[in-house]
Amino acid sequence: MNEPSVMKDGKAPGTIVVKIGGSTLGSHDTTLEDLVYLQQEGYRVAVVHGGGKLISQWMERQGTIPRFVRGLRVTDAASLEIVTAVLTGLVNKQLVASLIALGGKAMGLSGVDGGLLECRIADPELGYVGEVTQVNAAPLEQALDGGYIPLVAPVGLHSNDGSNHDGCLLNINGDTATGDVALGLGASRLIFLTDVEGVLDSSGRRVPRMNPRQASMFIRSGIAKGGMIPKLEACLKALPRVPLADIIDGRKPGALKRCVLGEAMGTRVQAV
Repeated sequence: MNEPSVMKDGKAPGTIVVKIGGSTLGSHDTTLEDLVYLQQEGYRVAVVHGGGKLISQWMERQGTIPRFVRGLRVTDAASLEIVTAVLTGLVNKQLVASLIALGGKAMGLSGVDGGLLECRIADPELGYVGEVTQVNAAPLEQALDGGYIPLVAPVGLHSNDGSNHDGCLLNINGDTATGDVALGLGASRLIFLTDVEGVLDSSGRRVPRMNPRQASMFIRSGIAKGGMIPKLEACLKALPRVPLADIIDGRKPGALKRCVLGEAMGTRVQAV
């Protein structure tokens, strides 16, 4: 592996946390190639992956209709089994295998491994959906220090708080988990790859830059809809420790690489 690239201030690049989702991974997608490029250039990259579309397909095979509330998947006990199997098994290992085949060094993890993501029930209306209460970043730091790209499946462990849910598995929204991981690592930046060009205003036009106040307003007013809500909420949660966050169209060739190297695209959320 090459020596870490040097930034303008003479420091090696910090850790980048990237969210990738199944909606952007296809035959023309270059995200995995971009991840390997960044790793070989010396960047420390941690990835949180989704898999919502595949989860929905498996649920439908079992005769279950997926339900969402405020952009978050409702997860009952039967759905939790499917979520865990698909995210921590099928999707996670396929991504690890693909990165290795491209010449990268990758390691698959979930939020359960090493107690990485400790959670509590976020909202009884959502069922077995976790809200992260603590990030134990040591497993990620060890993987990064060893030269690996850790790929994290967003399934967490309920904290031992004396409740009936002690030690149970919980589904975590992938965007939400990404913000928590970035915060826990004190990442230098956060990048969401999605299947739209960025945050859109009420007229459907891309907003190139937002500050935390504007992001909050988009959420409160309902301009941000569906899956964009947890992305913006994750940006707001991470910003106290993470200097900047980008929400970009992962379907564009080289999007991740171009974003990291400084090309303006998508929507940047940054405190001013």
